[in-house]
Amino acid sequence: MIPTRRHLPGISGLLALEAVERLGTATAAAAELNLTPGAISRALQEAEGQLGVALLIRDRQRLRLTPAARDYVAEVRRALGLLGQAALRLRAGGGGRSLSLAILPAFGMHWLAPRLADFRACHPEVALTLTTRLRPFDMEAEGVDAAIHYGRADWPGADHLLLMEEEVQAVCAPGLLPAPLAGPEALLSLPLLQIESRRGDWGRWFAGQGLAGQRPGGMMFDQFATMQQAAVHGLGVALLPRFLIEADLAAGRLVTAWGGAVRSAASYWLVWPRGLPQRPALAAFHGWIAGQVGAER
Repeated sequence: MIPTRRHLPGISGLLALEAVERLGTATAAAAELNLTPGAISRALQEAEGQLGVALLIRDRQRLRLTPAARDYVAEVRRALGLLGQAALRLRAGGGGRSLSLAILPAFGMHWLAPRLADFRACHPEVALTLTTRLRPFDMEAEGVDAAIHYGRADWPGADHLLLMEEEVQAVCAPGLLPAPLAGPEALLSLPLLQIESRRGDWGRWFAGQGLAGQRPGGMMFDQFATMQQAAVHGLGVALLPRFLIEADLAAGRLVTAWGGAVRSAASYWLVWPRGLPQRPALAAFHGWIAGQVGAER
């Protein structure tokens, strides 16, 4: 149900409020929105008048949001994001012919991107928008039609399609191993590299090698691409997905530190909101990627 006009502040006031909360000052908000500080102040006053609630604490030259206003801005930010996504879809060609897909950067670059030319050839009518996300999120709140997710088939409120079961391998630069290791326990004396969101990967790997209870530390990264380059340049041993390192292994930039590829704790999935009819663009992408996965299996 659309709220009545008296409960719906103008977009200028909402933009000003969101920017002030995020940037901290009216001056910074004015610079971002290409307005004057006076225009920001007027927009904020109008929002307060329309809502009938004090949103700001004015302390000399500073503006601070009230606790209630901070909670309100969190909801406003979500709504502005939805409006922005709707505008992108409209500009891309309308609701049924556009698809907003959230992807993981490494999987998107190395697995999805090389196949997208085929999708475009099969479905030239679909305008595809890709955005990067590293962690699960609320698809409805962010206005995303579907996402490629690493984990298990347990994303709340979503249907799913298995894309790939991941295998990881312990690898490093050739110069880091002047001689073959005597056993997997020798890795504990070498610098280990790990992904921040997968802190338990090395413990599971060592357990699989018969060395249970290991919780090694090491240099931390937030993305595989950075960790992969760190391994290539000799900073340590990394557990990396096999599909990312095939070229580096073939070229000799990386070598196996110990053992072969082993199954990861989770897999890659295409997920989309449950209970909603698939829009034509999503149905087209779902059918296409299912065909890609089926052909590889």
